[in-house]
Amino acid sequence: MMKLMQFPLCPFSRRARMTLDEYNIRYELLEEHPWAWNDEFLALNPAANLPVLVESKNVVLCGVVPIAEYFDETTVKTSSSHVSLFRGTAIDRAEVRRLIEWFDGKFNREVTELIVSEKIYKRYITVAEGGGSPDTQIIRVGKQNLNYHLSYIDHLLINRDWLAGEYMSQADFAAAAHLSCLDYTSDVPWKDYLQVKEWYVRIKSRPSFRGILADKMLGYHPAPHYADLDF
Repeated sequence: MMKLMQFPLCPFSRRARMTLDEYNIRYELLEEHPWAWNDEFLALNPAANLPVLVESKNVVLCGVVPIAEYFDETTVKTSSSHVSLFRGTAIDRAEVRRLIEWFDGKFNREVTELIVSEKIYKRYITVAEGGGSPDTQIIRVGKQNLNYHLSYIDHLLINRDWLAGEYMSQADFAAAAHLSCLDYTSDVPWKDYLQVKEWYVRIKSRPSFRGILADKMLGYHPAPHYADLDF
């Protein structure tokens, strides 16, 4: 069976899990800590970033982008029962990839890293390694930035059914993966962005999201509404 090396509150790991589950691909979850220097893990992926999927001795996929595109090539295009998450024209697919870059780049730097690193990652590392109490100023900046990004998602949804256009895509999965981490820590002001909340509920209600909703971090419980489909 394939093995996915991941961390539960890593948005890139979450998107990989959503992708595999969307395509009904069986795999085993192996938890890897993104702040740890594990020699065995580094031998597989010298870049030391998550996730990493080990399909066989000779097939190791490093990073969520290679994983997502690999299964779009090997599963979707060889099976009539699965729909591509990169659908549409070349322009449509370019928009999907633009938004993936937005969320995995800009959103991650300005929001996810600030909040999740302070609230979650710091709990697992020593003070000498940068751990300790969360820096409330950094969290505050992340929350301020989040409002800008939620406004942008709201703007996208005014004339679109999904973030990139007519079809659900990897852009929706990327955004939902980041927001789900922030929803776990109860940092998304859903009541101020009802259109975004409605879109998120559609993603959250998919069978491929169930594993994400079942996640539990030792010593940090999710928000009370985290696993509720009607919240």
